[in-house]
Amino acid sequence: MSEIFIKNMEHETVLNLAEQVKTLPGQVVSKTLAQNDAISITLFAFDKGEEISTHDSDGDAMVTVLEGTGRFTVDGKEHIVSAGEVLIMPAKKPHAVYAQEAFKMLLVVVFPNDRQKG
Repeated sequence: MSEIFIKNMEHETVLNLAEQVKTLPGQVVSKTLAQNDAISITLFAFDKGEEISTHDSDGDAMVTVLEGTGRFTVDGKEHIVSAGEVLIMPAKKPHAVYAQEAFKMLLVVVFPNDRQKG
């Protein structure tokens, strides 16, 4: 059997990505698909009014909104991102996420090479 690098999803099957994570009342739901020193891939579902407060990351974070619309604040500047749109949040810049309506997103964080050596 081969090693699994992407988890929590069926392999060799066509899937609707947004359907792989469910929105639950009053919650932010996450589902990790891959996590290692080089990359992190996570699906998120936010109920309306939920948020992830300001934080930063060692890697560049790319968000793809799958359903609905989210408000992302990056280094003090607000960005409204809707289904089918992408936003890059650069490493080390503070950012936050707010669900002005229920929405789902795919988050891919690519970490720097020096992190992989340590």
